[in-house]
Amino acid sequence: MAPDNYASDIADLRRRFDALAEHWGREQKAAELTQLEQASAQPDFWNDQQAAQETMARVSVVKGDIAAYDAVASGLADLETAAELFADDETDADMAAEIAAGLQSVTGQLGELEVASWFTGEFDSGDAIVTITPGQGGLEAQDWTEMLFRMYLKYAESKGWKVDVNDAVPGEAIGLDRATFTVHGHNAMGMLSSEQGTHRLVRISPTDVKKRRQTTFAGVTVMPVVPEDVDVQLDPADLRIDVYRSSGPGGQSVNTTDSAVRITHEPTGIVVTCQNEKSQHKNKDAALSILRARLYEVEKAKRDAELAELRGPKGDITWGSQIRNYVLYPYQMVKDLRSEIETGNVDAVLNGDIDDFVIGYHHWKSAQS
Repeated sequence: MAPDNYASDIADLRRRFDALAEHWGREQKAAELTQLEQASAQPDFWNDQQAAQETMARVSVVKGDIAAYDAVASGLADLETAAELFADDETDADMAAEIAAGLQSVTGQLGELEVASWFTGEFDSGDAIVTITPGQGGLEAQDWTEMLFRMYLKYAESKGWKVDVNDAVPGEAIGLDRATFTVHGHNAMGMLSSEQGTHRLVRISPTDVKKRRQTTFAGVTVMPVVPEDVDVQLDPADLRIDVYRSSGPGGQSVNTTDSAVRITHEPTGIVVTCQNEKSQHKNKDAALSILRARLYEVEKAKRDAELAELRGPKGDITWGSQIRNYVLYPYQMVKDLRSEIETGNVDAVLNGDIDDFVIGYHHWKSAQS
């Protein structure tokens, strides 16, 4: 790389970093960390174990954010100093290699920091509840639901996130009739909000003896896990709780006890099921967590228009409503219709390699605001 390119690339990194620093708020992060550490030093801090654990988890996140910011600031300053020295001796091959390596490192670190800086919503940094349901396409749509379910599980694994499968109901012949799972990880809600909407699949039908091309749809809903300290009106008298024998999709162990739980919130008609835990108590707790998230959305919609921030645009799970196309035949391509990010490596995408689409969406969304 020529010296002028070094200078140009470093100047571009500086512009991006300065723009980030204007709204990222390192001083606010440091102040929050001080408050959290002061709270954790109180004698009665561990009296409430759950609150204490949540506070310590937040301490870890804020410390990580500050460390990431400082690493970029330090790396960029080192790059600028090295570039000045290199300008005095452009034949120094070792210095050129050091700058090239530094550019690659700082570019990656800054990119990750920019992604994290987007998630400033109330629940963006927290966990997410994802539900996938079949749309138009009959049995094929149920198969597509299971394909998306596996894709997201693999994506979560690649991010180091923990997943609790709350409900995975087998379809009539193939696939899943629905799937609900909770993703635990830093910025899981913010990242996965990109997946909210209708996903369209085009392929040769595996169930059609004539091997005709089939178009099918599945809908993805992403909701935040609402913390316990957020007030959600949930009157036990409004709940109808049914217990039934659970079932699991092929390949999973099937629970043989009556541990599955269905909770109906009678005032709103919202129904939540959870059956993947062997413990009825755990299934009930998970179902209540999902119900709290859904009721929070309902209340949020009544107060203001911020529901769109949590659930995104709504529509039928059918033609013309899709956010992303997955084409397996007559050619291979996955394309997001919002960011226009696309790839021909369909197999990699279906195996969980969707970071380009997730980050591309947030770049697109940021540009719209």
